[in-house]
Amino acid sequence: MAAPVGKIVWVGRGISILASLAFLMSAVMKFKGGPEVQKGFSHLGLPESMMLPLAILELSCVVIYLIPPTAVLGAVLLAGYMGGAIVTHWRAGDPFFVQALLGVLVWLGLYLREPRLRPLLPLRTPPRES
Repeated sequence: MAAPVGKIVWVGRGISILASLAFLMSAVMKFKGGPEVQKGFSHLGLPESMMLPLAILELSCVVIYLIPPTAVLGAVLLAGYMGGAIVTHWRAGDPFFVQALLGVLVWLGLYLREPRLRPLLPLRTPPRES
């Protein structure tokens, strides 16, 4: 038996909040700075001057994602942000599994909490009658 729609929506909200917390933690670390963040930027080949703009961008995308009327735009923006993160880590020779997983969680959370997406991206289609 399928779970009631209300429970699915709440699971989606929980996934969205967890993904958003990861982005928020990353943005706060960039705002705060410090030797660990500077070392990470250096390792990835990014100048330290990009720290503040990236933190603002990341925080803005998360806010847009968490507002229900703009959540789809936020998911698109976060997916683009994560695409850049994946390429940056790939270029540096680092694993990028976490970034890819975070991008999937953004869309999974939105898919579960936004019923209007389900007809656009059906997980399965009903059998056709002959």
